[in-house]
Amino acid sequence: MKQLTLLLGVALVAGVLFVLLAYHPAIAEVAPPDKRSFDAALVARGANLARVGNCVSCHQSSGGRPYAGGYPVKTPFGTIYGSNITPDPQTGIGRWSRAAFDRALRRGVARDGSHLYPAFPYVHYAGATDADVDALYAFLMTRPAVRAEPPANDLIPPLGFRPLLAGWKLLFFRPAPVRPIAARSAEWNRGRYLGETLAHCSACHSPRGLLQQEKRGDDSYGGGWSGGWYAPPINAHSPAVRAWTPERLETYLRTGLSVHHAAAAGPMGPVTYNLARADPADVRALATYYAWWMRRAPAARTEPPLPDRRAAATRAHPLGARLYAGACAICHEPGAPMMLAGRPVLPLGTPLHEDNPRDTIQIILQGLRPPVSARGPYMPAFANALSDAQVAEIVAYLQVRHGTGPIWKDLPAKVAEARREGE
Repeated sequence: MKQLTLLLGVALVAGVLFVLLAYHPAIAEVAPPDKRSFDAALVARGANLARVGNCVSCHQSSGGRPYAGGYPVKTPFGTIYGSNITPDPQTGIGRWSRAAFDRALRRGVARDGSHLYPAFPYVHYAGATDADVDALYAFLMTRPAVRAEPPANDLIPPLGFRPLLAGWKLLFFRPAPVRPIAARSAEWNRGRYLGETLAHCSACHSPRGLLQQEKRGDDSYGGGWSGGWYAPPINAHSPAVRAWTPERLETYLRTGLSVHHAAAAGPMGPVTYNLARADPADVRALATYYAWWMRRAPAARTEPPLPDRRAAATRAHPLGARLYAGACAICHEPGAPMMLAGRPVLPLGTPLHEDNPRDTIQIILQGLRPPVSARGPYMPAFANALSDAQVAEIVAYLQVRHGTGPIWKDLPAKVAEARREGE
């Protein structure tokens, strides 16, 4: 009896503590602020920060209006839809005070007191400065108000019960400012601040645990997944076969193309589109910081000759060789117009040197669209022209011919999986 009473007491205390932890009061609505009340310089600063943070990508559906929400973020637990962050008073944040906006951005709690899912990267935004929160608030409150209700999230039970997120935060959320490191340059520190907060680069480029928490420490920037694509390591384990110098990385981030590497593909396309329109000094700072992360990668020590084992690849995968000759060689072989225009050669592309084939598969299936301007790199999609088996043969041929990593196995199944996730 005493043991039962003790257990009930412990359960009661735990329940009370959980309620206290999970509960946040609503913040009162305010009248939508007058757009003219915001200083133009502050709005411009917020616009730059929104570009650095690539905010519109998760807050705009296909064919929708900017910042009106509806973009589906697919997770292992279901789909979460980006919210409407225009100043519409009914479906957006038009009646949110600056305090309510701050709490959502840096603590992951909405105006009504509900917890936000960490697909919204408040884990990173928690380190943003007060001044940057002011600027983002000013920018968003001066956008055109769009009346649009995003679809309801579609999550496996019981994850639709938002108070459970309080437990996730207790385990994994450690809000803290990003302090400058005195031994580093101002540019490096600026890149670190932006990269670790608003740009939230590790959200894609770091692995995640069972509960989708980012693995940091020794695992920071060790490679992750985003929208059905693989975000390769951007630390000492970078698989790139040419060094990422600050200059090369800045060019890539501002143009979506590096002649020493490849073109931005998948989720990196919108990132470079926005960074091309951001403050060049901020892009340079990000490049300085992340080139520092990759300073000990193999390619930073020596840039090996590019492999081209055409004969061996043709013997191993004759069908892949024929398919490549018919669909790919016209653009990718030496002397092709695209090569004469200065595009990077295939073996420079990081996807062929990764430890998994996902990005190579997705590029073939989905193609490439010019990420920054209409004159940028382009490749047609072959998802409707080639079967899974045919794509697998081309991928196998390319890896034997140009790759440097471990041999990819079960390619037809991996192509089918990539096709499903890309739909």
